[in-house]
Amino acid sequence: MPTIKVIVIGAGTGGLCLAHGFKRAGIEVAVYERDRTRGDGLQGYRVGISPDGSRALHDCLPPELYETFLATCARPPRYSNILTEKLTEVLSMGDGSPPGDDPVDSEKSVSRMTLRQVLLTGLEDVVHFDKVFRRYERNADGTVTAFFEDGTQATGDLLVGADGTNSRVRRQYLPHAVVEDSGLIGITGKIALTAETRQLITPKMLHGVSMVFAPKGYFCVYHVMEFPWDERGRPKMGIGATDARLISAWPGLTFDNTRDYIMWGWAAAARRLPSDVLDLKGPDLQRLVLERTAGWHPNLRRLFELADPGSCFPINIRTSVPPGPWPAGNVTMLGDAIHTMTPGRGVGANTALRDARLLTRNLAAFRDGKAMLLEAVGGYESRMREYGFDAVRESRKQMTADGPVHWPVIGRLALAGMRTAMRTINHLPPVKRKMEQSQAAYRGEGRED
Repeated sequence: MPTIKVIVIGAGTGGLCLAHGFKRAGIEVAVYERDRTRGDGLQGYRVGISPDGSRALHDCLPPELYETFLATCARPPRYSNILTEKLTEVLSMGDGSPPGDDPVDSEKSVSRMTLRQVLLTGLEDVVHFDKVFRRYERNADGTVTAFFEDGTQATGDLLVGADGTNSRVRRQYLPHAVVEDSGLIGITGKIALTAETRQLITPKMLHGVSMVFAPKGYFCVYHVMEFPWDERGRPKMGIGATDARLISAWPGLTFDNTRDYIMWGWAAAARRLPSDVLDLKGPDLQRLVLERTAGWHPNLRRLFELADPGSCFPINIRTSVPPGPWPAGNVTMLGDAIHTMTPGRGVGANTALRDARLLTRNLAAFRDGKAMLLEAVGGYESRMREYGFDAVRESRKQMTADGPVHWPVIGRLALAGMRTAMRTINHLPPVKRKMEQSQAAYRGEGRED
């Protein structure tokens, strides 16, 4: 039976899922992460796990850890809402019922911080922190060596770049595979879910994911994260069932922020914002959002005001430029390292998880003697390029500063036309159901690949 050692650069969502998949498959793996400790790198507040992502986690994680993942999820969204800045409904999909009883083939909401801690659990023996990747070198015997800034190195049969949008692996391996700005800047913040903040949102906002499309191309998304467990792992009545034993015994609880919250993410074309917006700190970012939303509904503005200034940070929304095919070798990539995408379709993390599942399957075929190593890697890359860059293109269509809504004069006409179309769909149940089904299919519901 062939043996293989894999070096993974980066302990993000995809890299950690991959490490679990390899461990479960009996493939030797070592992960090298630039963060100094397990508690670092906890930026970001919510990620929606699609059926694609959930299947990947189910197949790669040990069964008991997947159960812990399920137990740590927040209440899943029951609605997908589109609103005006005056808080009036334009379109709402969903009938208020839970997304589905299938623990795998259904939508989920999880804190990014929590997901990271879940994925680090059980990998204490393979994740090496405070390792800043510098370069790699291919060796005459077919192996590859990674060199780190602290002077250490690691050698394996395959190197996987899972080191994110600014991937150093990609820059060395595929220097023509570039990432460019979308022209949009995001600003995000977090608010505790309290009796006061509950009164500021509609019932559908409380139980769903809501998007506001406003004049000047301004956009905001709101997610409510309400957990079925408290900071000690005890179940909360009325929120949903959970396994208190799993939570209380989970070591990641030590590192996690478990308080219920509302997350908002506001975005605009960079040309409408100060040139130094990416250098601004939390309080200044909060003030900037309030200045740009002077005409918005008082409840929405109050949500901006109540955010913890320390939770606000800017995001330069970037996107990959799909490169052409490349020959398979003993270096490959997954997730944002190769197909960074805008949040327009909400599938970035899920695509990285899908990569991890596929690469695990292909290397398991090599382990079983059913494929050569380069054949296994090449098959992964071929399929990954297909769905990964499709997601890049589709996400860019949904979120780019080139869109008509960002143009002077014509922008208001484009926004009015979009709202009219969505209101029409909202009053045509058969059309709305078809739209819901298309969205579910895109996110992998019922798909098996």
